[in-house]
Amino acid sequence: MKRREFLRKSSMAAAGLAMPMVIPSRVFGQAGRPGANDRIAVAFIGLGGRATWILQYDDLSQAEIVAVCDCFRPRCDAIAKVMPKDTKWNKYTDYFEMFDKEKLDAVFVETTTHARVLTCIHAVQAGLDVYGEKPLTLTVAEGRALVNAVRKHKRVLQTGTQQRSMPINRHASQLVREGAIGKVHTVVVCNFEGPKYWTPKPGQPVPEGLNWDRWCNQTELRPYHPDLHYGWAQWWDYDGGGQSWGVSGWGTHSLDQVQCALGTDDTGPVEIRPEEKGENCKVTLRYANGTLVKLEGARRQHEDLGAIFIGDKGKIEILRGDYIAEPKELRDNAPDPTPEGPHENDPHLRNFFECIRTRQLPNADVEIGHRSTTVCHLINICRELGRPLQWDPVTETFVGDEEADKKLSRPRRKGYELPEVL
Repeated sequence: MKRREFLRKSSMAAAGLAMPMVIPSRVFGQAGRPGANDRIAVAFIGLGGRATWILQYDDLSQAEIVAVCDCFRPRCDAIAKVMPKDTKWNKYTDYFEMFDKEKLDAVFVETTTHARVLTCIHAVQAGLDVYGEKPLTLTVAEGRALVNAVRKHKRVLQTGTQQRSMPINRHASQLVREGAIGKVHTVVVCNFEGPKYWTPKPGQPVPEGLNWDRWCNQTELRPYHPDLHYGWAQWWDYDGGGQSWGVSGWGTHSLDQVQCALGTDDTGPVEIRPEEKGENCKVTLRYANGTLVKLEGARRQHEDLGAIFIGDKGKIEILRGDYIAEPKELRDNAPDPTPEGPHENDPHLRNFFECIRTRQLPNADVEIGHRSTTVCHLINICRELGRPLQWDPVTETFVGDEEADKKLSRPRRKGYELPEVL
C-alpha cells in the first residue's frame, strides 16, 4: 500500500468512517510468513539508547535488519558508527516511506513512549509484526486500542518486558502461581516514582535534521528544548515516569512480574489507595482475591525489577534473572540464573521470532503488556487524585467515578489521532 493511500485510509478510520483496509495476504493464515529457515526481515523505528543496546548486544541472528528509521536524522547516522563497517541499512526519517519501500516482516518500535502506540498501530495496519518497547502505552485507552488493532489484523506483538522469557523468572513465577508458598497475601515492590510536570522554558533552535512536529506526536507542539528532547521520560506528557525508579521505568518490569506471578495477566487490581499524602506517596493495590501489592519497598538497584511475594507457607523474592526462596528447597531444580548483560534479552527475542513463524501468542503478548502497563497508569492516577479508587478490570473503567475516568485517555493533537478500530 502506498504511503498516501495508507495515510488516507488511516485518517478516514480515525474519523469513524467505514473504509475497507487493504491488508497484505500474510496477515491471514499461513501464506507469506517466514519459513523455518528464512531470516526475518526487520526494521527499527526509534534509535535511542534501547535500540542501540538491542542492535549491538542481543541475538538478532534470526533476523535480517534491512532498515532503520528515526525522525531525528543524525540518530540514523550515529547508530551506523557503532555497528560493523560492512553494515548497510537503508535509513529513513518517515516510517510510512519505509513501509512503502521495504519488504518487511516485523519492526522494533523503540520510540519515545508518547509516540509508541500510534507507531505500533500503523505497523500492524501495514501487515507487520511488532516488538513494542516498554512501557507499551501512555494511557489505558490507547492500550486497549492497540490490543484491538493487533487482534483485528492478526499480528504478533511482543512487549519488551524481557523478564517474561528468562527461564529462571518463569520458573519462580510458576512456583508462586501454583501455591509453593501457599496463598499469597502480600507482595512488596519498590515505591516507584511518578512523572514530573513540565515547566515552560524559552524555546531553542530545532537541531538540524529533527522533525520536531513528528517528535511531539500526540502532545502539544511546544517550543523545542533539549530537556524535552533528551529528558522526555521524566515528564508527564511523554511518559508515566520512565526514569530508573519511575513507575513506568523499572516499575514496568516489577509490576509486570507481579502480574505474571499472581496469574492476573488478563485482569488487574480492583482497588488502588494512597497510604499517605504526597505526589510520590506509598500506594496499595488490592486484587479480587484479597492479595495486597504494596509500593513501599526501598530502592535496591536491580532488585527493584522484581517483587517479594509473601504467602502463608513461605516467601519468594523474584529478582531480575534469579530468585531467593524460603524454604530454601524451592531453589531445587531451578534453571541457571540469567546474567545481566549483552545476552539477557536473547530468550525474549527468540520467543518473538518463533511466534512470527508459528503465529502463536508470545510470552509478553499485547494484552499482557497492556494490562501490566495499566497497573502503572492506575498508580499515577491514584496519586494525582489523592484518594482511593475502585477499578473494574473487565470494563477498564473506575467504579462510579467520572473524574477518574477522564484520566484514562488524553486529548491528542490533530494529525496524530488514533485510528478507530471497530
